[in-house]
Amino acid sequence: MRVALCNEVVRELPFERQCALAAALGYDGMEVAPFTLDAEAPHLLPASRRAELRRIATEAGVPITSLHWLLVAPGGLSICAADPALLVRTRDVVQRLVGLAADLGAAVLVHGSPGQRPVRDDDDARRAEETMRLAGDWAAAAGVTYCLEPLDAGQTSWARTVEEAAGIVRRAASPGLATMLDVSAAGNGEADPVPDLLDRWLPTGLIRHIHFNDRNRRGPGQGPDRFAPIIAALRRNAYDGWCAVEPFEYVPDGPGAAARAIGYLRGIEETTA
Repeated sequence: MRVALCNEVVRELPFERQCALAAALGYDGMEVAPFTLDAEAPHLLPASRRAELRRIATEAGVPITSLHWLLVAPGGLSICAADPALLVRTRDVVQRLVGLAADLGAAVLVHGSPGQRPVRDDDDARRAEETMRLAGDWAAAAGVTYCLEPLDAGQTSWARTVEEAAGIVRRAASPGLATMLDVSAAGNGEADPVPDLLDRWLPTGLIRHIHFNDRNRRGPGQGPDRFAPIIAALRRNAYDGWCAVEPFEYVPDGPGAAARAIGYLRGIEETTA
């Protein structure tokens, strides 16, 4: 099982120290939130900085695997904006982030960003779906995968379950577009348990990424969700993609949450191998 650490968990550290810590704890890679690299315009990072970040992570033994929290910066974006200028601007940022991912060596982009997908009606949904189709096309051209992340109804009004996200992916029919599963969002929004969802959807090939977190928004092992059945379902379905640890509440702190999560997950691997 390949496990990455979402870097915003330890974002107070310089990127080099983030990578060194993740490697020392036993992570295999880094999932990067672009806003941690540049709070204003991460999609415009110069080529020299992109190469430097890729080198730092690779040399530490934790290559950059994926990007997420894509549209936090720059501010004010919307994938379904009725304002044509804002919609064009948002799509331009998405396209440039696909390029950023490819330059950093990441294979996947995870589109969560609930604040930037405020779908309220059919017109909003149409524009959001078209943005996803374009993102998939850009991703395919860059050799990466763009994953629409289902988020529970407490976070978004659109793509709230794997089934809803899968429907959007299928309608888009773009080779670079897929979906993924976030354990916390699934625990708070799906009718079925996560292992059952994995058994249903992994064979379709539509799920290309996994986020490990608890429905209480802490790390794996710090809440009611049991991860042994989840890991068993991943094995049962021969899942060979990345899993990324993404808590939202860091207990006791960022480094401590990262350490507890990987220790818990590796413990399950050792006892169930």
